[in-house]
Amino acid sequence: MSIEKLIKEYTEKRETSKRLFKRAKRVIPGGISHNIRYFPPYPFYVKKAKGAKIWDVDGNEYVDLWMGHYAHILGHSPEIIVNKIKNEIEGRIHWGLVNEYEVELAEILCEILPSAEKVRFCCSGTEATMYAVRLARAFTGKNLILKAEGGWHGGGTDLCVGIHKPYEESESSGLVPEIKKYTRTIPFNETEKAVRIIRENTRELAGIIVEPVAGAAFIPAELEFLKVLREETKKWGALLIFDEVITGFRIALGGAQKKFGITPDLSTLGKILGGGIGIGAVAGRKDIMDLCDPTKKGEKWVLTGGGTFSCNPLSMFTALTIIKYLKENEEKIYPQLDKKGKRVRESLENIFKESKIPVKCTGCGSLFKINFPFQRGVSLKNPHDVDYLTDTDKRDKEFRLRMIIKGVHIYRGGGALSTAHTSEDIKKIISCSKEAIGEMERSNIM
Repeated sequence: MSIEKLIKEYTEKRETSKRLFKRAKRVIPGGISHNIRYFPPYPFYVKKAKGAKIWDVDGNEYVDLWMGHYAHILGHSPEIIVNKIKNEIEGRIHWGLVNEYEVELAEILCEILPSAEKVRFCCSGTEATMYAVRLARAFTGKNLILKAEGGWHGGGTDLCVGIHKPYEESESSGLVPEIKKYTRTIPFNETEKAVRIIRENTRELAGIIVEPVAGAAFIPAELEFLKVLREETKKWGALLIFDEVITGFRIALGGAQKKFGITPDLSTLGKILGGGIGIGAVAGRKDIMDLCDPTKKGEKWVLTGGGTFSCNPLSMFTALTIIKYLKENEEKIYPQLDKKGKRVRESLENIFKESKIPVKCTGCGSLFKINFPFQRGVSLKNPHDVDYLTDTDKRDKEFRLRMIIKGVHIYRGGGALSTAHTSEDIKKIISCSKEAIGEMERSNIM
């Protein structure tokens, strides 16, 4: 099936979404309020979601792998969350005052997260990384933040550099030119090059922020790479920050830091922590976190407002509910998720061996992505390799559209599995991927 026929089939079964998108473009720039939610020819509009499935306004059903930006580890609207909220929601929407739930949630996070001696809550992962960078600069008295190439840490100004190739550029107009002076990049999983850059900047280095599993490609950091970052930051008086907004509570209850055995100075959290409600958190060493204590204002005091809706009782209660559930069921949930992820990745790799189109699967735990290298046999060890050695347009446009038409909703070639994904769902993901690759092979020949 040609791309033209593909688009025609998509639009014929999504007329209501087409009308909604046309309306949206009149009043919302680009028709969307989060850039990654757009894909050509236009996104479908969701009407409801439950478990591993979503349904659009035209009645089409999909096995969902986007899972609310990877936030739903138990699936959409899990009973454990929904039933609890139903019983607690009245009178607990938003107080703007302290509540008992935030205390209990902070206590349990300090118990399960290796880096957490104290926690500060906010409203999103973007806010969390913004505050983590601010804390690092204040604590060290230095200004430079190094981040891994291709790392996404939210839309905050300080880290809006080096997200997409060629990486040297800032990602937006409207940013002060000095941002490139104070935020620079290191290559992910390239230890020698990273060390060279670190040692060229030791006098001004405040900290290094890195995703332990690169979200842009779901490629886990090599243990040696993380060990060296830990050693170098300690050696030069800088802080190591793990952005665990995706990996926190997903690849292990204690996050990637628990799984890999590397403890950072600060960690940023979000997504799964909220149980489907907006949330963010910074956790870390007591001596660093105390810089934002308003009762101890010193010359290094750090402003962390948290936002109007930070620690609202609904988000705190929901977060407490899911974290308690994950903790109580840890020995069942995480091996189950790892098994599902391994099954998908291994099955796809076996399928791709027979493909005429070069295909490579990356992933970790319950996360996976399908990539289309320009040549066979390439190694994908970081976002740089994915951006320069693979056809991201083929992945994000053609392959995505083919999968959506078949009833599987993916993002960047894959997504996140949940406890709600059944064996039948996984079979469908694998079989639809095989069909889509086959169609792409035939389309290329034609």
